[in-house]
Amino acid sequence: MNDQVNTVLVTGASSGIGRAIAVRLAADGLDIAVHYLTNRDGGEQTLADVEATGANGRLVNFDVTDTEATAAVIESDIEAHGAYYGVVCNAGITKDGVFPMLSKDDWQQVIDVNLNGLYNVLKPIVMPMVRRRRPGRIVTISSVSGLIGNRGQTNYSASKAGIIGATKALAMELAKREITVNCVAPGLIESKMTDSLPMDKILEMIPARRIGKPEEVAATVAFLCSADAGYITRQVFSVNGGMC
Repeated sequence: MNDQVNTVLVTGASSGIGRAIAVRLAADGLDIAVHYLTNRDGGEQTLADVEATGANGRLVNFDVTDTEATAAVIESDIEAHGAYYGVVCNAGITKDGVFPMLSKDDWQQVIDVNLNGLYNVLKPIVMPMVRRRRPGRIVTISSVSGLIGNRGQTNYSASKAGIIGATKALAMELAKREITVNCVAPGLIESKMTDSLPMDKILEMIPARRIGKPEEVAATVAFLCSADAGYITRQVFSVNGGMC
């Protein structure tokens, strides 16, 4: 194994924001471990895009809600390739619904993926990063919903707010190790889902009067993963066009 290789694990990288982050970090010269769950075709496309930048990449497949399986895959990858320089915890889901109609399953699944998944991914990664004895980067992906709440997203808002709290606490624990821990909280970002939204009403809530692009989120993540961000930790960066 080679701890001198700067590899970043990006979870939920088979499409959307995760893919944009993986490709941007690759363009910045980092090797990428591309995580996917069920969308292998999407993962392979992301990997191809990563390799097209000239960076090295590889696929990793696990369910972030499965503690043992996640640890097994990550530990095996670290054994083969060395401890990660960084990780971007991007994997997440939504199961929206007004609270009186929100089922226990809809609550639990969102918490399991978004919040428990954060623990499952970071637990096998942090100590190898510490033992690496070099600067490292952890970036979590929250949401504007975790900052201000959103109608019909009580479960999602709770999970994303929890990510912010966990980020701030972990940052305090790792700061003296030169491992920064920051959070990026996107607002409304272009995706297949936004095509069917009532855009006129939505844009009234956004001072910038447009929705964001995945590449704009990726640019913020890339900065936080860079050497220039070495004195920035325990912060939340909103990429939301001015929503508050």
